[in-house]
Amino acid sequence: MKIIYAILIVLILNGCQAIENKSQNAIKKENEKLSKFLEKPEAELKIVMGIPDNTVYDDKGSKFFIYYKKKYNITCERRFEINKNKIVVGFTSKGCF
Repeated sequence: MKIIYAILIVLILNGCQAIENKSQNAIKKENEKLSKFLEKPEAELKIVMGIPDNTVYDDKGSKFFIYYKKKYNITCERRFEINKNKIVVGFTSKGCF
């Protein structure tokens, strides 16, 4: 009986590791895709990503283009920071895979 429990524990741990590896690969691909926009003009971002779903401004003069997409009932949010010179200087991504 102990052997069966040990085998089950090993299988569960392997399954968790496989899920972790897949999620890390998805995050890596997402970051590679979005990092191509860094130091590019805002116009290029709009050509590829389209018109943003929302635009937010901060008190430092930066603006943020926010894109939403829904997949498998999970909302993906991509947020790009654009400086005063209309250059993409940063991004974040939540729920995207």
